[in-house]
Amino acid sequence: MVKRAMDDATKKRVRAGRLLQKGKTPAEIAIDVGVARQTVYTWKALFDEGGIDALRAVPLRGRPAKLDESQREELRRAVLQNPTEHGFGTELWTLKRVGMVIKRMHGINFSQTQIWRILGSLGFSPQKPDKRAIERNEDVVRSWKRNKWPALKKKPPERED
Repeated sequence: MVKRAMDDATKKRVRAGRLLQKGKTPAEIAIDVGVARQTVYTWKALFDEGGIDALRAVPLRGRPAKLDESQREELRRAVLQNPTEHGFGTELWTLKRVGMVIKRMHGINFSQTQIWRILGSLGFSPQKPDKRAIERNEDVVRSWKRNKWPALKKKPPERED
């Protein structure tokens, strides 16, 4: 998702650079490309210094990610495994457990909110587990409901009229 947005932005910058080469004004380019006029002036300054290549290579802003792509892929593979393979007692992933796995694998602590975001960016979504035992035998349950349950069911008291 981020890569496509970056590609689109790069295409806009390069297109603006080509229009600058053709002699169009920043106001015309802003309308044509669909950005603010001030943005075109910023791109023009980059273009004047380094040509079209300067418009292609715009540094990323913001804090660098704590997990690089290989670590994120390693985490994705870990979450696809059963939690019991990572030493947990049940087969249910929680944000706390994922955080423990990240800490164990990479030595990095994340808040549960950030773990939620990371999992979402990896394509995971919250799943509500069935409220049934894995060991449950459906045939036995059906038989019990048919044969024993009616005998145990409360019957309304008989009324005397």
